[in-house]
Amino acid sequence: MHFLLLAFGAIAIWAWWTGRLQRSDSGDWAAIAAVILGFKLFTTGQGLLALICFSGVAAWAAYRSQQFRRAMMPVAEARELLGVGEDADKATIRAAHRRLIAKVHPDAGGSAELARRVNAAREILLSEVRNQIPDSSE
Repeated sequence: MHFLLLAFGAIAIWAWWTGRLQRSDSGDWAAIAAVILGFKLFTTGQGLLALICFSGVAAWAAYRSQQFRRAMMPVAEARELLGVGEDADKATIRAAHRRLIAKVHPDAGGSAELARRVNAAREILLSEVRNQIPDSSE
């Protein structure tokens, strides 16, 4: 059981470090609790109840992955929304995001949907910049 606590602690630190905790909601926390409960039930010999817990977590994970796929927008659309070029670096993307979100944020009279799209565009472009492989031919 101590090994499981260490594993969950390591996962929590990884999620905090990568920023994934910021995008979590109550369903994610319920899934984490179901995994912990499932492991506890499994270690006490109640395999059927553990299987039910793990099945619920698997269903939640499938739902969340579909939810994120629907929210994705093409990179070209993200660039157009933020008004940055293909050679934009992290600082340029963040500056464009700050400038645009100040105008479209719900607290500034904008819509929540547009603010969500602007945030998604920033995440997509920052992810692309992180994943780019430098060209070694130059």
